[in-house]
Amino acid sequence: MTPEQIVKKFFEEVRSGNNPDYATELMADQVLAHQVISEEESTVLRTPTDYADHVKEMVEAYGDFLLEIQEFMVQGNKVYVRWKQVGTHVGEVDGFQPTSLPVIEIASAVYRIEEEKIVEYWIQIDRAGIEKQLNRNKIN
Repeated sequence: MTPEQIVKKFFEEVRSGNNPDYATELMADQVLAHQVISEEESTVLRTPTDYADHVKEMVEAYGDFLLEIQEFMVQGNKVYVRWKQVGTHVGEVDGFQPTSLPVIEIASAVYRIEEEKIVEYWIQIDRAGIEKQLNRNKIN
């Protein structure tokens, strides 16, 4: 599969929550995950199982969310994706009790592919926007 096909399949199956365990087919045994949180960069080592568990936690928190790819670009072995995720707050999130109200996540990532596997990615998520929504929903 091409890098484009791998990342599209990753979003269709894994990141969407439809089949998180399919991460074992699309991700290397160890993936470098570079994350930007409030302008602080950190890198964690993820396994396909870790990532699948992370997606399952999102499903527990936001139910069967909708995932819309808004931008998708390929340059060699790197693929850029920007997406919008719309879920319903049905599970505890960072100490916020469920409200059954919608929560929207806007995020983007660049995935690097080697030997038909995701081996590294750089991700940015509008965490402040999510926190603002959770606070607003709590007040209602």
